[in-house]
Amino acid sequence: MQPFGPTAPPTQAWPPYGYGAFPPPVAVRNNGFAIASLVCACAGIMFFGVPSILGIIFGFVARSQIRRSQGRQSGQGLALAGIIVGFGVIGLLLLIIVPAVVSSHTHS
Repeated sequence: MQPFGPTAPPTQAWPPYGYGAFPPPVAVRNNGFAIASLVCACAGIMFFGVPSILGIIFGFVARSQIRRSQGRQSGQGLALAGIIVGFGVIGLLLLIIVPAVVSSHTHS
């Protein structure tokens, strides 16, 4: 015998995420510090290496955040490139500036 009046809505036969117990896919985004790392490291070429120091710091911060994000962030390569380019720019500037300073003091 069926009751009169409104009946309860039918229950859902499937789990909330589909056929299995898998959560929906999460959008993977590039880490902002990784992008800033590479941009600052490259900008160090034009601004005498000062932004390259920030690029190195941002690169290490980005790598740490990406490791802790459990796959929700990407940009590991950008962060590593920022670190390498940053150290490279600083190294090149030291190779140019140190000999120039030494030679200017020896000729005085």
